[in-house]
Amino acid sequence: MVYFVRTASERDLDKVQALLVESFHAAYDAGYGAAKVNELVAHLFSPAALKARLAKKNAEFLVADDGRDIGGMGYAAMSDETTKTVMLYLLYVRPGLHRQGIGRDIFAELETCFPDAEIMRLEVEVQNHKAIHFYERLGFVEAGSNENDGPGQSGIPTLVLEKVLELH
Repeated sequence: MVYFVRTASERDLDKVQALLVESFHAAYDAGYGAAKVNELVAHLFSPAALKARLAKKNAEFLVADDGRDIGGMGYAAMSDETTKTVMLYLLYVRPGLHRQGIGRDIFAELETCFPDAEIMRLEVEVQNHKAIHFYERLGFVEAGSNENDGPGQSGIPTLVLEKVLELH
């Protein structure tokens, strides 16, 4: 199946939400338990939260679409705190579709969407070794850590990774 990366629309949000719930459970149930993951996805990926991301200025919300289904999604936005920095908030591929280039294709598109950005930054859960390896292959390096990522001072530790972006 061939997936095309395009800008998301409101009609994609149900499928994006289902992909994010499936992806989060696959990535985090073993470490945090299904109940904690359910709590996180209910907060992070509610219809209202996804619509707000879609409407945000200086942001890009992408999906990988094969014409029938959404195989991956990415969301990044210019930082409100740091100049010339874009924050990669979400990049998820349906678990059964990993290692097919979908994540790389979404990332490559996101990388070009912010011509004024000099750095792309993200946070990744420290136990998510697959994601850390994926981002390292894309050129990210460790730039710090956060002990309480997520809603409500979750206690979930993350690594902060950064990549210097090529000037456009």
